[in-house]
Order: sequence, then structure tokens, then C-alpha cells
Amino acid sequence: MLDQIHLLAAVTVLGVLEQAYFFLQVIYARRVFGISPPKISGPPEFERIFRAQVNSSEYFPIFLALLWQAGLFFHQGLAAALGLLYLYARYCYFMGYRASSSERLAPIYFSTGVLWILITASALGILHFFLSHYVGLNILQLLTA
Repeated sequence: MLDQIHLLAAVTVLGVLEQAYFFLQVIYARRVFGISPPKISGPPEFERIFRAQVNSSEYFPIFLALLWQAGLFFHQGLAAALGLLYLYARYCYFMGYRASSSERLAPIYFSTGVLWILITASALGILHFFLSHYVGLNILQLLTA
């Protein structure tokens, strides 16, 4: 069983580490700009870092659910590769947003595209599971016949 989920688990750990890095960047920015919690406003430089972290945190549960669904029901390797692409795009998003609000756009569009691919893979995998287990229709066998 573990050989069927080890790549997903590795990408999950990398994602958690990335989120921790983003959290630490906000803590560092709070110190640099003298913004004590619970304040969330300040200079534009701080607000961009804060928003980049919050936006990344908001999407993280969606990413994890899709990563695991696509990996379990479609293909672990493909899901893990897409997961790495997503994490890289989110890192580029964070760094771009930190520099300028306009530099966040290309990475956010790319990461959203990766999420759509994960949604598609998840839906196809779950559909195949339901059809093969409840209807007795194995699409893969029909396609290879």
C-alpha cells in the first residue's frame, strides 16, 4: 500500500514545508515593518507578503484534496508531478507578489491551470472507479481491446 502513496506523501510534506516558509516570511516582514499581530495592514510591501501567504494558505486544502484524489484514483506519478509543478508555481507566485502585485499574475494563472488538470484527473479516476465497481463497465479494458 505504501508504494502506492509514497510520492503523494512526499509532495504533501514539501507543500507543508512551503507553507511554513511562507508563514516565516510574514513573521520576518512583521519584524522588519514593525507590524504587531493582529494588525494586517501596513506598508504595501508588508501587505503584499501577507496577502501572498494568506492566498496560498486558502488554496492549500484544495490542492491537497485534489492531489490525493488524483493520485489514488488516477495515477500517483502524474499527480505527484503536477503537485510539484503546483508548488513551484505557488513559490513563484509568492516571490512575484512580494516584489510587485502585477508579478503574481502569470504564476497564479499557471497554478490554477494545474489545479484544473488535477480536478480533471480526479473526476476521471473517480468516474472509472464507479463505473467499474458499480456498473461493471471497465473503460480501460474497452479502450485497450
